[in-house]
Amino acid sequence: MNENAIVFEARPSLGSVMSLLQAADLPTSDLTEPHLEHFFACSSGNGLTGLVGVEICGSDALLRSLVVGASARTKGTGTALVTHIERYSRERGVRSMYLLTTSAASFFERLGYRRIERVLAPASIRATPEFSSICPASSAFMTKQL
Repeated sequence: MNENAIVFEARPSLGSVMSLLQAADLPTSDLTEPHLEHFFACSSGNGLTGLVGVEICGSDALLRSLVVGASARTKGTGTALVTHIERYSRERGVRSMYLLTTSAASFFERLGYRRIERVLAPASIRATPEFSSICPASSAFMTKQL
C-alpha cells in the first residue's frame, strides 16, 4: 500500500485510541489527551484501522502504540504509519527514534531498526513511563537514526 493512499488523522480521540490499543492488548495506562498531540490514525468506514504515536524528547523520540487492525494487516498499513511518524518526527528535529516491542522486532528490523541494550537508552527515553515501568524488561529495545 502506498502511504499516499492512506489518509492520516492527527490527534485521534482518546476513546478511539484506547479502544484500538486495548483490542491489541497494548499499554494504555499512561495515555492522556496531551499525548495525542503526536498521534496519528488511519481509518476505513468501520472506524480506526491503524494508529501510531511518538513521544518527542528533544532530538530523541520514543515510537509508541503502533497498531494495525486485523482487517488492514499485510496491506502496508503498518509500514505507512511508521514512515509517516518518522517523517513527522524528523520535521520536529528528532534524529534518533527508539521503541520497545514484545512481538514486532522482525517487522521493525525490516524498516531499518536495530536492537540495542536498554542500558544504552538516553536519559530522556529512560524517563518515559513506557520505558521505565510499563513495557517489560524482556521487550526488545530498538533504535533507528533518522
